[in-house]
Amino acid sequence: MLDECKALANETRLSILEWLKDPAAHFAHGAGDEPLGVCVGLIQQRAGCSASTVSAHLAVLQRAGFLQATRRGQWTYYRRDEARIRAFAARLHHDL
Repeated sequence: MLDECKALANETRLSILEWLKDPAAHFAHGAGDEPLGVCVGLIQQRAGCSASTVSAHLAVLQRAGFLQATRRGQWTYYRRDEARIRAFAARLHHDL
């Protein structure tokens, strides 16, 4: 559970999770319609960070189990892993 808590200890990572919860509300028109998730480039634009910084944030969230990545050609798409997020929230609620 420590990795999950560390992943959530950053404001940008929390924002990314929030944006991906409702992509249509936070990204350009049509971004939320993509079944694979949201393209890294759109996440980078929204975050206002460098590509390497956003990639590092996404990697932390993916290692913690909060995101799933799908690669299509040169593009990588991210979406939330809702089952893992619910499991973490239930574990946190139970333990605290």
